[in-house]
Amino acid sequence: MFAAYHRALTRRPILVQSLSTAVLFGAGDVIAQQFVEKQGWDKHDLTRTFRMTAFGGVFAGPALSNWYRFIDKKVTTKNAFQGLATKVILDQFIFAPFFIAAFFTGQGIFEGRSLQEIKEKLSSGYTTALIGNYKIWPAVQVVNFYFTPLNYRLMVTNVVALGWNAYLSTVNQRSSH
Repeated sequence: MFAAYHRALTRRPILVQSLSTAVLFGAGDVIAQQFVEKQGWDKHDLTRTFRMTAFGGVFAGPALSNWYRFIDKKVTTKNAFQGLATKVILDQFIFAPFFIAAFFTGQGIFEGRSLQEIKEKLSSGYTTALIGNYKIWPAVQVVNFYFTPLNYRLMVTNVVALGWNAYLSTVNQRSSH
């Protein structure tokens, strides 16, 4: 199974990464609804899960895949520590704030919210999510950028993001009320 995944990833990296990101974003929402919010399967919001899945496949997968390729190409130094630190700093202080804003905005658009409601959603959830980001992702990305080959970085991110996406889904849901 891993060999088939590797072949598909080598042939069509962005497509494969986008599809796997979609699945894991949806799974993160299922975890959020069933294990964090304890809604029960009879009250599971399938539309919400679909929105998370769609965001993962349409935006997060392509954006992250291309971002990792971009910084891998642009950050080249002879000093391995300096290159690693530069990648993590760019990831956390350029991409992460943008990505979190895009997440809340995208979810607001998918939910059919007005511009004012999206601004309120951002005001309510953005800072909480960004602080949460800084508690986990810098350490994950140090390990990811140092040890993981480029084509597998998004999969590492996605596996860790199962919990993160559950967290984001919950913050997004709370910021909607």
